[in-house]
Amino acid sequence: MKILIIKTSSLGDIIHALPVLEYLRQAEPAATIDWVVDEAFVDLVSGNPLINRVLTVAFRRWKKAPFARRTRRELVSFIQTLRQERYDLIFDLQGNLKSGLVCAFGRAPLKVGFSRAHQQERLNALFTNRKVGFLPPDKNAGQRYLRIVSAPFALPPESVVPHGDIYTSPEDNAHAQQMIGGAAGHPLMLFHNGTTWTTKLWHAEGWKQLADALLLHYPQATILLSWGTAEERMLAEEIARHIGDRAVVLGKMSLKQFVAVLKRVDLVVGGDTGPIHLAAAVGTPTVSFYRCTDGSLNGPLGRDHMIVQSPLPCTKCLRKSCERDEECRKSISVKAMLTAAESCLDHGKAAAL
Repeated sequence: MKILIIKTSSLGDIIHALPVLEYLRQAEPAATIDWVVDEAFVDLVSGNPLINRVLTVAFRRWKKAPFARRTRRELVSFIQTLRQERYDLIFDLQGNLKSGLVCAFGRAPLKVGFSRAHQQERLNALFTNRKVGFLPPDKNAGQRYLRIVSAPFALPPESVVPHGDIYTSPEDNAHAQQMIGGAAGHPLMLFHNGTTWTTKLWHAEGWKQLADALLLHYPQATILLSWGTAEERMLAEEIARHIGDRAVVLGKMSLKQFVAVLKRVDLVVGGDTGPIHLAAAVGTPTVSFYRCTDGSLNGPLGRDHMIVQSPLPCTKCLRKSCERDEECRKSISVKAMLTAAESCLDHGKAAAL
């Protein structure tokens, strides 16, 4: 059986979709699976042993220059490559117009996607011939993707332990080890303070107080601090100065190199941000906090992942700015974050015994 998965973006959503590979491996062991992904996120799926071929699109770049010769050449090449293969199944896990067009150009008798109630864009409905609705337990994005890919098979999605992986090369692993350097403390933790919306951030004092509390409980620990922007780096360095010699501010890395670092740490702490999802995808325990978004929907699943939701009545508001921003940041208590971190670390220690 030949299967095509269309999941082009974004980072967190692709990571949520990775467990469908393990499901398909168990449901149809002889299947060969191709994956369509945007060039910006190809590192998330490249090298995965469960994927036969990765087909890349560049929708974001093509949109900026739709009539450029390069755009036309790449688009024609992609369509020709796609149509060379005849699939048995196509799964559209994106649910918008662009993914629908990819689905339309793909050749398969069965094209499975979201029900009309759950599509990102209604025109997507024109391009699938089986539409899958969700059940009440399907709150998390990962559960919803599993529901869609399980539709043609007898194996219930609930019977599969959801997990994924992101392949890293020996070179990536060696670079990660070099980046960590002499950070030999145990447990080895990583703080990532940044994210895309200001309403997803925590306050600087919260990070510092959490570091103090964790180092009091685990005096041999080391805390790595990662960053993605200049502003995030400044805060990481501020937190590191507060911590002292038990802190290491990481340098700039490729996505694969960063994933290799995440595979080596015992715990990752952050907000609703890509590194949390990356860590969960490679099996590293996480503690994540949620203010404007819903942790039960966006957060990682499993007992190794603890979610702290703001207790304010207006939480999960999905607002990108708010006049109560400072109050909301402080509603994520250090005590709640510490309790969650201890739970993850102590559970991991018990599992290793």
